[in-house]
Amino acid sequence: MHLDVQDLRNFYYRSTLGRAAQAAIRGRLTDLWPEAKGQTVVGFGFAVPLLRPYLADARRVIGLMPGPQGVMPWPAGMPNVSVLTEETLWPIETGHVDKLVVMHGLETSERPSQLLEECWRVLGPGGRVLFVVPNRAGLWSRSDRTPFGYGRPYSATQLESQLREHHFIPENHCSALYLPPSYRRFWLKSGGLIEKTGQRLPTVMAGGVLMVEASKQIRPRSGSVTKDAAKRPIKALDGLLKPA
Repeated sequence: MHLDVQDLRNFYYRSTLGRAAQAAIRGRLTDLWPEAKGQTVVGFGFAVPLLRPYLADARRVIGLMPGPQGVMPWPAGMPNVSVLTEETLWPIETGHVDKLVVMHGLETSERPSQLLEECWRVLGPGGRVLFVVPNRAGLWSRSDRTPFGYGRPYSATQLESQLREHHFIPENHCSALYLPPSYRRFWLKSGGLIEKTGQRLPTVMAGGVLMVEASKQIRPRSGSVTKDAAKRPIKALDGLLKPA
């Protein structure tokens, strides 16, 4: 089930650990997507902490928040762009999204297959989607002191297999949140150094979250393909046209 929007807001905007987590994940996102000039950027779940870098140059930024979670106005001090929506029925036209970020959406969904179908529907040609999910092998998925301790954690293989089943092509993956999910000052002050060190590791096993970037695979038409049979000439008048 989805977490409450008040708990998510308090974690990301009112706690030192949440602000450190926000900075670490957003830093990895901007490494993958440094800009979105003239594009439509959408976040689903509670992805708005990651979308601020795109507010200035993107054509449109939308924060979709599922009904069971609840919605809050965002961004603070600016015109609101957050919308309360059905989990699998978004108020967005088909194929209009250039960049889509899903965080605290997939692992807490009770209908993940339908949610992935909706992600596929709204993504445009050449568009990219980034899924941010708890890492099954990481420390953050084992602690209920953070939002990443709820829902179904994933391994990279599990997530990429699920995406392929729903006609996505995994293009890239990385991880973030190498610092422990602790409020101790030592870990929080060392968070930046720990993240930089973790990014040099050759595996994604140590990070608290997995981040998988995928593109949209165009599905072939359903059903079998039948070829037109070659037309055979009518021979009923052959005797008149070619008398023996």
